[in-house]
Amino acid sequence: MLEPTIDNRRARFEYEFLERWEAGIVLTGTEIKSIRQGHISLNEAFARIRDGELWLVGLYVPPYKEGSWNNHEPRRPRKLLLHRADIDRLAGDAAEKGLTIVPTRLYFKRGRVKVDIALARGKKLWDKRRDIKEREAKRDVARAVRSH
Repeated sequence: MLEPTIDNRRARFEYEFLERWEAGIVLTGTEIKSIRQGHISLNEAFARIRDGELWLVGLYVPPYKEGSWNNHEPRRPRKLLLHRADIDRLAGDAAEKGLTIVPTRLYFKRGRVKVDIALARGKKLWDKRRDIKEREAKRDVARAVRSH
């Protein structure tokens, strides 16, 4: 069975990524099974540092259909696993005005779920317009090359 990779495309549109890290995530058994089915949403998720630990908030993992009374809560905060030095560095950088920590991708690596997180700055409206214009220009060039 091919394991899914979930991208946070909304974050790419809303934020400019400054630095990226790969973090592990603490999950329960029913959460893993639900993620393997691909039913997950990163759209509203963000990371927060609380008590020296990194937490992923707003990640939606729907309840596992075949789960029992022991099923997980869909939007509970989940702990991210990262080296202490990286967490301290992130805490210092995220305290700067206008910077936040967002998950960009969730995927499986050697049987474990990993989350790519990025230190990000929110884009202004003109940045978004510029990105749209660049994307359309690339698409037009690709069409022109294909047609010749």
